Amino acid sequence: MEPPMEPSGGEQEPGAVRLLDLPWEDVLLPHVLNRVPLCQLLRLQRVSRAFRALVQLHLAGLRRFDAAQVGLQIPRAALARLLRDAEGLQELALAPCHEWLSDEDLVPVLARNPQLRSVALGGCGQLSRRALGALAEGCSRLQRLSLAHCDWVDGLALRGLADRCPALEELDLTACRQLKDEAIVYLAQRRGAGLRSLSLAVNANVGDAAVQELARNCPELQHLDLTGCLRVGSDGVRALAEYCPALRSLRVRHCHHVAESSLSRLRKRGVDIDVEPPLHQALVLLQDMAGFAPFVNLQV
Repeated sequence: MEPPMEPSGGEQEPGAVRLLDLPWEDVLLPHVLNRVPLCQLLRLQRVSRAFRALVQLHLAGLRRFDAAQVGLQIPRAALARLLRDAEGLQELALAPCHEWLSDEDLVPVLARNPQLRSVALGGCGQLSRRALGALAEGCSRLQRLSLAHCDWVDGLALRGLADRCPALEELDLTACRQLKDEAIVYLAQRRGAGLRSLSLAVNANVGDAAVQELARNCPELQHLDLTGCLRVGSDGVRALAEYCPALRSLRVRHCHHVAESSLSRLRKRGVDIDVEPPLHQALVLLQDMAGFAPFVNLQV
């Protein structure tokens, strides 16, 4: 693409080459703008009409967009400008927009980018079931999704996701407190075969029924976070030990009904568990209180 003509604004030395004189698609886009942070691209757009055209051409070809690269707080108008022409996104992270991001802001972006594989919407509490429906309907290649701290996510919204996203592998439902066992059971039955990572942390409505169904339907599950799931007990953990041979990490801190006897089988397999065995905890406490290390094998 030939750069548009732009007045130089002054005399140019003979033989001098301006930045915009370099080939855009062969040099500037792949080798220069790819290295410029998004926050700087916003400023660059204001330099001239030619720079604005160059930046928009670059943004139209983005494969990955993380709003955190712009700043902790990004204005709605700035996001609209940055994503106006993007039609090839594969990764989209919008957590810094959580205070204002609405369905009206997000749905058009999803519609223009059906090949999205990773979407992070953690904390975006102004969205609704409509946004998740648009994501599920239009982005069938979705593999990773974070909905952490999205209180609006309910069982019906999750069912739509489970029905329409066959490639889903990683799902973060931390603090989605409307979800109950029935919704997780449906997710496990519909998408369990492909799930590799799942967080249900900080949800007091999730119990053993959901965990047992996950265990039976998720043979490839590697990471499961149940932190603060107060209704989860030893029966669910025993099911994970029996049916999930690929499990590598399990988070059960503050799950007060999970006994060490149910965790021991997973420990023997080398699964990373975020709570120490009771004996280890007691010996560490003794060491702290007495000020010395007892000669005890902590691997017992």
